[in-house]
Amino acid sequence: MPPCRLRTILAALLAAASLAATAASPAARTKLQAGAHVFEVEVARTPQQHMRGLMERTHLDDNAGMLFIFPKKDRHCFWMKNTLIPLSIAFLADDGAIVNIEDMQPQTLDVHCPQTPVRYALEVPQGAFRGKGIKPGTRVTGIPAGLRRATSE
Repeated sequence: MPPCRLRTILAALLAAASLAATAASPAARTKLQAGAHVFEVEVARTPQQHMRGLMERTHLDDNAGMLFIFPKKDRHCFWMKNTLIPLSIAFLADDGAIVNIEDMQPQTLDVHCPQTPVRYALEVPQGAFRGKGIKPGTRVTGIPAGLRRATSE
């Protein structure tokens, strides 16, 4: 095999291994506050983490969830393919105010979108927002400033 072809194959294998490691790496964790309630959440920042989300989980504590951070504001929509537990999703404005909340059923392809372009979405067990009196207009605080800057460029 010519040396340049071998280098190309090795480079492709290394790139694939790096991508697999990034996709499998655990998301960072942070605490968010909504009113008097605290959620300990995983942070999904990369496209791989966005695609994986909370798929294939069989349980999620009432105060747990996942914060999705996108590089720019848009109408980022979600579905529940391969997601086994019912979830509620809050779409958040840049200041953390909840724009709208949607309940999502497991293993469905129904599309759930924000009412306006947003940069953040927060998934929690279905009913956790309602049960805590959290509704549109409630402000979610604690989104790490470093993560906001890193993804808004």
